[in-house]
Amino acid sequence: MIDWLNYNGFTVVTKTAKEFDDGEGRRKFKRSIRVELAVDALEIANQVDNIMLFSGDGDFCSLLEAVQRQGVHVTVISSLRSKPPMIADELRRQADTFIELDDLKAAIGRALNTVPPRAASIG
Repeated sequence: MIDWLNYNGFTVVTKTAKEFDDGEGRRKFKRSIRVELAVDALEIANQVDNIMLFSGDGDFCSLLEAVQRQGVHVTVISSLRSKPPMIADELRRQADTFIELDDLKAAIGRALNTVPPRAASIG
């Protein structure tokens, strides 16, 4: 997926997860790329017309406001249909356009193989 996005002109930002001990001997992983996304969005806002954000995190509302003040149209892709909803109401309302992730399933999803594979016969 990342290769396809890069090949098709998308900028893909990744970050290595940090591993830590939760204090009770269990290994946990922490990964957050919010700051990097916000900085990148603010840096490119004067060079783009549209930004698409795949997130439901309400912490992005102030970022949306900032880039919208610069004339950028912001589309947020997330889900209201999941239980619980994956998008904060304030983020959905701040976006210029909201796209329900479930509505994209037909266009970008793969059909599940409902027929089990046949066993190979040897002989």
